[in-house]
Amino acid sequence: MAVEKKYITSEDLKQHNKPGDLWISIQGKVYDVSEWVKRHPGGEVAIANVAGQDVTDAFIAYHPGTAWKNLDPLFTGYHLEDYAVSDVSKDYRRLAAEFSKLGLFDKKGHVAVSALAAVAALFAMVVYGVVCCESPWAHFGAATLLGFLWIQSAYVGHDSGHYQVMTTRGYNKLAQLLAGNCLTGISIAWWKWTHNAHHLAVNSLDYDPDLQHIPVFAVSTRLFKSIRSVFYGRNLDFDPVARFLVSYQHWTFYPVMCVARVNLYLQTFILLFSPKRIVPDRALNIAGILVFWTWFPLLVACLPNWPERFMFVLTSFAVTSIQHVQFCLNHFPANVYMGPPRANDWFEKQTRGTVDISCPSWMDWFHGGLQFQLEHHLFPRLPRCQLRKVSPVVQDLCKKHNLPYRSYSFLEANVWTIKTLRAVAVQARDLANPVPKNMVWEAVHTHG
Repeated sequence: MAVEKKYITSEDLKQHNKPGDLWISIQGKVYDVSEWVKRHPGGEVAIANVAGQDVTDAFIAYHPGTAWKNLDPLFTGYHLEDYAVSDVSKDYRRLAAEFSKLGLFDKKGHVAVSALAAVAALFAMVVYGVVCCESPWAHFGAATLLGFLWIQSAYVGHDSGHYQVMTTRGYNKLAQLLAGNCLTGISIAWWKWTHNAHHLAVNSLDYDPDLQHIPVFAVSTRLFKSIRSVFYGRNLDFDPVARFLVSYQHWTFYPVMCVARVNLYLQTFILLFSPKRIVPDRALNIAGILVFWTWFPLLVACLPNWPERFMFVLTSFAVTSIQHVQFCLNHFPANVYMGPPRANDWFEKQTRGTVDISCPSWMDWFHGGLQFQLEHHLFPRLPRCQLRKVSPVVQDLCKKHNLPYRSYSFLEANVWTIKTLRAVAVQARDLANPVPKNMVWEAVHTHG
């Protein structure tokens, strides 16, 4: 005898979005993830930000087919009475299913092995240049190579954080810790904590940590209102210091990027040694950064004098700033919005919050696949070697639904980023009027 289905409405589901009471809907079935959130590999923030709504598209984006079986014990017995799927979501889900049938999520190529081999070779050349050479120019070259090592190592950490690049989960975690903590000094735990929140709430001023750079940068005049960061749980105060710094942000952008790694090191320490945060594999992450803070100072100490040591550190940081700049180019010139992510417009939010960087295929190694930013955001589990292949299909889907697909050259993206920063800086200089005068500009650059 068939069991009669029980239903709740979307309004009922919205009530279950608080800590200890977190419900989500996937394909119209309602699940209680209140306890599961503590064990969620992607962290608690990812689920907490989308609780109380249907999250089918986000679930498909982030989880392989094997994850569906984990939902059964969490089923509440309820179905969503007013469950509906938009035309955009139908096409997105069809596309994801086609990619899965073609095996694109499993065809990783040899990117990880090649990248790790390149990182190992770069590391050997850096050590040789510092230890075995006496010329300041050799030391300068070693510093440059170290910067490129950090860039490539970060790409390996990024890939292994999104999908399994190694043969087993254990080796994958080892790759994360080596490429992230041990070689770059930036904790993979910190990266997962911020990066998952960024992906789900891309370009939300109060939910996306990658846009919360007050007092140094502001990409929207809405940040002048000292909004509250839901991610960090504190106000982003737009005080006189912030106003002054933001007023000149289009001039300070590149100099700040040259030393941006210092902030990443600080953020890593703050997270790993915070007693209030639950950090997965905290001991392993701390051990990893201790490895970095052992070999890096020792390497710098091998240089003959302090001017060369200063030059070495600054040069390596400056080279790595290329990557920091690219991360900003992918989002700073795009649309922003306020409020939590809405899973029912998943595809739309990703298209409006991202910018691709056009480049020839031989430059893919340099950008680490992240030049296809929209493709990566829509299909984060897709190996980087597949992103160029699916790009035309994504473009066609955007065109079909009249959604933006921005693809600029590296130079054009820099120009648009500086224009965005300058437009906000001009508004910040008006000391008498903290509210933006140019509402047309705000309307164009803010969505939601």
